[in-house]
Amino acid sequence: MQVKAGPLLSKINYPADLKQYSESDLEQISQELRQYIIDVVSVNGGHFGASLGVVELTVALHYALNTPYDKLVWDVGHQAYGHKILTGRRDLFHTNRVYGGISGFPKISESEYDTFGVGHSSTSISAALGMAVASQLKGETDRQHVAVIGDGAMTAGLAFEGLNHAGIENSNVLVILNDNCMSIDPNVGALKEYLTSITISKSYNRFRDDISHVLTGLSKLGPNAHKYVKKIEKSIKGTLLKQSNLFEALNFRYFGPVDGHDVKRLAQVIKDLAAIPGPKLLHCVTVKGKGFALAEKDQTKWHAPGLFDKITGEIKKSISDKPQPPKYQDVFGHTMVELAEANEKIVGITPAMPSGSSLNIMMKAMPKRAFDVGIAEQHAVTFSAGLAVQGLVPFCNIYSSFMQRAYDQVIHDVAIQKLNVVFCLDRAGLAGADGATHHGAYDIAYMRCIPNLVVSSPMNEEELRNLMFTAQQENIGPFVIRYPRGNGVMPDWKRPFKALEIGKGRKICDGEDVALLTIGHVGNFAVEACIELNSEGFYPAHYDLRFIKPLDEALLHEVFAKYKHIITVEDGSLPGGAGSAVIEFMTDNHYNAQVVRLGIPDKFIDHGEQPELWAECGYDKDAIVKAVKNVAVKRVTDKMAG
Repeated sequence: MQVKAGPLLSKINYPADLKQYSESDLEQISQELRQYIIDVVSVNGGHFGASLGVVELTVALHYALNTPYDKLVWDVGHQAYGHKILTGRRDLFHTNRVYGGISGFPKISESEYDTFGVGHSSTSISAALGMAVASQLKGETDRQHVAVIGDGAMTAGLAFEGLNHAGIENSNVLVILNDNCMSIDPNVGALKEYLTSITISKSYNRFRDDISHVLTGLSKLGPNAHKYVKKIEKSIKGTLLKQSNLFEALNFRYFGPVDGHDVKRLAQVIKDLAAIPGPKLLHCVTVKGKGFALAEKDQTKWHAPGLFDKITGEIKKSISDKPQPPKYQDVFGHTMVELAEANEKIVGITPAMPSGSSLNIMMKAMPKRAFDVGIAEQHAVTFSAGLAVQGLVPFCNIYSSFMQRAYDQVIHDVAIQKLNVVFCLDRAGLAGADGATHHGAYDIAYMRCIPNLVVSSPMNEEELRNLMFTAQQENIGPFVIRYPRGNGVMPDWKRPFKALEIGKGRKICDGEDVALLTIGHVGNFAVEACIELNSEGFYPAHYDLRFIKPLDEALLHEVFAKYKHIITVEDGSLPGGAGSAVIEFMTDNHYNAQVVRLGIPDKFIDHGEQPELWAECGYDKDAIVKAVKNVAVKRVTDKMAG
């Protein structure tokens, strides 16, 4: 269903069209843009609250700036729905995050207005600074460079590295801090408290408004007056806030806080700031989910609610009359509490994803033993190492694609020191509608090459529980458990714990001609394939590796001694993956067999529903059936003949 835009928005295809309107029209345009986002997302799904919160800021930026000549970087990209609608993609917006449609995040290949790809957080300041320095070197002194960074994204080290460098470059950079006290879950940490102290300082905010016009007037009196203005500003801010300003200490001129929903005022401020040279920071206070009452009230729930009724606010979920298997993340969350109740050494850590990883279950049950460290994956890993070196057993839950940001810490701080940190990598494999920036395609390849690590992947919920139980035994060392986004296969999943032998796989079924070697959840695709193949007279064997490192060498000797055709199936990248490990074993042990590898090919995979992407990459049930039929012999049994 194509959603109809409002009377003003329907005439805006690009920012040039927006500029034809007067400032007095910006409020109505903002209202229409917000309603359009609500209308489309309610029937198509996607991120919700973040883009509603920056509607006025989005309109003001494209009204005041000369985009795409002026460079605008969104951080994180799920704020950018309004940006996409105003930059030539309104009529395509219903395909947002749909297979073959536009991306849910800014993407350079999609539009010249998307100046930088932003699926992971905290990259905008460094990227905008790089653009600003490049413009400076090319003599483009009139070009603006704006990084819109959410306050949650400001907790990452990369954001501070960018600020630190930008403060000495004197390049034309404007950082807009979108302060709503939220990332996906409520923000944590000292920075949040610092920003809150600024926004609630009544004396500072009142006096700031009184002097703003005076300071603006003084700044027009020449370069010397400009120096005095800066001194006056700094003195006033330091006195009224009773603390030094963090951003000005980094050589940024600080402006704010300003109302992020006053679109006319925002447009004026952005125009004024564009005339001031050097690094600047505008502190914008917004409400995540602005304009949709339920989203304002429960911002975590409405970050990405799925389909919903825009009138009643009812979130639409399919209801089955049969027990359904749980999400892997919920199995992790409940199992953490069970294990921690029995083992007082266990603690939980997540970098700003307590609800996404379900660590919030432990945070509620045991608040002193579960830690949200903010969007700071490097810190999460080394913090875990510090806990482990003192004898605790940290379970560090990080999305697979986000773990890439802390790779050095895994090697240097955990693996070399053989510390018992348990890395639970959620969203391993193809994550779905978030696309290439969020797929956990590389963890098998980048983890299995590190000495001292155990790398595992459960085929179902029971195995996830048992791997977690195994990982917290004495003197286990660094342990990786990877599992996918979405549901498992076992409605009856809560079974007694059992310690697993590390490096030991299992035979699912014996067979003839060909052996299937699977790792993780995709083993269930092979089970389904075997059922279909058996009904047609094909009888492949099936083995669940369970561990990528160490490999079950006894199992592999059995397989290579018996089968000349082997098919590996994994939900990870084929280069360096589990199939590569099997071929390495074959070569090292002088076997000779035909090995066919199914998995994620050597390219970035776009967004779509998981089954669509499994099929595209060629490792779903149908692809396994086809691969077996290519090499197996069809046998007619008495049962089939009858």
